[in-house]
Amino acid sequence: MLQFDVPKSSDRLDRRRSVVGQIFDVLRAEIIALQLAPGSAISRSALAERFGVSLTPIREALLRLEQQGLVEVYPQSGTLVSLIDVRQAHQSQFLRIAVEMEVSERIASNPSAYDLSEVGAIHDEMVSIWRKTTEPRAIRSPDQSFHAAMCDAVGQRELWDLVVARSGNIDRMRSIHIYPGKVEQILREHGNLLDALRAGDVAGARATMRLHLSGTLRAIDELKATYPHYFLA
Repeated sequence: MLQFDVPKSSDRLDRRRSVVGQIFDVLRAEIIALQLAPGSAISRSALAERFGVSLTPIREALLRLEQQGLVEVYPQSGTLVSLIDVRQAHQSQFLRIAVEMEVSERIASNPSAYDLSEVGAIHDEMVSIWRKTTEPRAIRSPDQSFHAAMCDAVGQRELWDLVVARSGNIDRMRSIHIYPGKVEQILREHGNLLDALRAGDVAGARATMRLHLSGTLRAIDELKATYPHYFLA
């Protein structure tokens, strides 16, 4: 049985911010990290007690999660974390590859026009984190930030947010498909991508991005065979 030692999210809510948004963010992060495993039941009353709120913001947060395909809400019976939908994962990956290859091509076509300092700083941070830990999942959050920063660099953060909203299934698969060798591959490919972008190597940037984003789906048969209870039949 796969074990996920992910730090528990804080249950303390900032009342100056949207309560629904905060609950949504916490639960989504726990679903993506598989702290809330595919197929597991979610108690609305337990969540209300956990966060110290009424059932209304819990229902609204769960509705947002349902819209992203991460939970299944049954009004009269309960709520379940959705099983991983491989078909939807392929669709979201198609969208992500299309967006990020275009971003890569735009930057590489005119590298002096774009500020990649944030992208480079995040890559350096990931390298530093990996030198200090043996926990592969520690790089998952900065990995997302690396790709978000690339979209920011070309003024396409809204498209990145759309990709994230559609990527719950593939991101859960990435939470399974992470191990020391995979981390080293990710860091190597990030470095190669930055080199290609800075050198104005359009073909190299596109090829590296396609390779970088395709690894998890290439392992789908292995993942389904090892964790069949996590996937839709």
